[in-house]
Amino acid sequence: MNTWVRFSPPAQEPRVDTKVEALANRLANAIEQGSLPPGSRLRSVRDAAAKDGLGVNTVVEAYNRLVARGYVEARPGSGYFVRRLAGTRSHAAPAHVTEAVDVVSLLREQLEQHYEVRVGDGRPPASWMEGSELGRHLRGAGSSGLSQIDHGYGTPWGYLPLRETVARLLGERTLPVSPRQVLLTQGANHALDLIVRHLLEPGDHALVDSPGYYPLFGKLKLAKVHMHGVPRQADGPDLDALQRLLKNQRPKVFFTQSLAHNPTGGSISLPKAHKLLQLITEHDCLVVEDDPFADLLPAGAPRLAALDQLERVIYVSSFSKTLSAGLRVGYIAGAAHHITALCDLKMVTVVSTSDFVERVVHQLISSGQYRRHLNRLKARLDEVHEPAIKALRRAGATVHPATPGGYYLWVELPEGLEELELARRAAAQGIFLAPGSVFHPDRHAACTAMRVNVAYATDPRFLRFLQGQIKALR
Repeated sequence: MNTWVRFSPPAQEPRVDTKVEALANRLANAIEQGSLPPGSRLRSVRDAAAKDGLGVNTVVEAYNRLVARGYVEARPGSGYFVRRLAGTRSHAAPAHVTEAVDVVSLLREQLEQHYEVRVGDGRPPASWMEGSELGRHLRGAGSSGLSQIDHGYGTPWGYLPLRETVARLLGERTLPVSPRQVLLTQGANHALDLIVRHLLEPGDHALVDSPGYYPLFGKLKLAKVHMHGVPRQADGPDLDALQRLLKNQRPKVFFTQSLAHNPTGGSISLPKAHKLLQLITEHDCLVVEDDPFADLLPAGAPRLAALDQLERVIYVSSFSKTLSAGLRVGYIAGAAHHITALCDLKMVTVVSTSDFVERVVHQLISSGQYRRHLNRLKARLDEVHEPAIKALRRAGATVHPATPGGYYLWVELPEGLEELELARRAAAQGIFLAPGSVFHPDRHAACTAMRVNVAYATDPRFLRFLQGQIKALR
């Protein structure tokens, strides 16, 4: 049983424990209230330290926390500058709360209380997280605002300070939203499940990447939706195939991963992203864009949601891939009417998500620890990316182009090497592979490929096994 959490009555705001946090909060409030307008430069570190009687390191840490929270940006050689905030907090209750006449409205008011009265693995190794900011943070969590835990369910929208932080982070990706356009979920899988339930009915048609994200396929089959695969190319979906499917099948939704695609590792090009959105608009279809590696990729990468500004795109992301699979926190961003309907659906299916876990994630972000963790994770991914590709090619496999910063490589096997049989042989030697057929909506389609996690690609046992299997064909 964990003993490091001290439960106490809920407070309005987490207690300020350090001079760092006090300075960061004071500047954040000034930015929110407009005293420090967008574009204005913060005092230099030395000037701020001298003015407030603080150490230089204290000011640096406070400024870095503001960067992590999305309030300011650091410009090397120039200083720290205030960012334009995407949205502000609204305390006004929605109109429907005044008349809680049906089950959903009644439940909403009870929850929100507006009234005053591995190789084939999908994650990096656990060892990459040990000794990280996450581990240190959890061991010392008792000294933070995490001890201020409410015993209730929490709002079904998710912990408000985290939604506000997510809104600011999305603003950095040129996707300005208000916190009311953000719904927290139990990871991206929960988000996709809610979206499938919300947008689709039995007998509807939907498009998916092929190869693509296999857990989504199961959700669509469970919902009795007709699923059609759009072939994935190095720079995004095959637009000719997409156009034919849009015309012939008239799907309601296209589910896709634009960046660091799972399983191929590729990313959509900007011209293809523009053309894709034109086709979607022409055929009156919606897009659900899953972006699980967003925090590892450039903010200005060609995201469909940013280009579309959430008119026809619903955006999904998660902290589970980049922080910890055990911290099931993801989110959906979209047009307000979609997010409100999804929140209602979330309430009648799971009531709410874990307020405590959401507070953990918020604390990691706002303290700057998540940012430091991401820097280390990016460095590790950069370190192993090219060596992984070279090692696989030396072993005799063909590796498709992949975006640095993602976890996956799509590896084609020589003709005659059947991938399911290869996976069985590997399993007999204690090696876990992810056969390519799993990632196709038609599981019976012929496939001679596998997904490889870059973190494990240079394991000598795996490379010896793969090289031996390929040599045996010659």
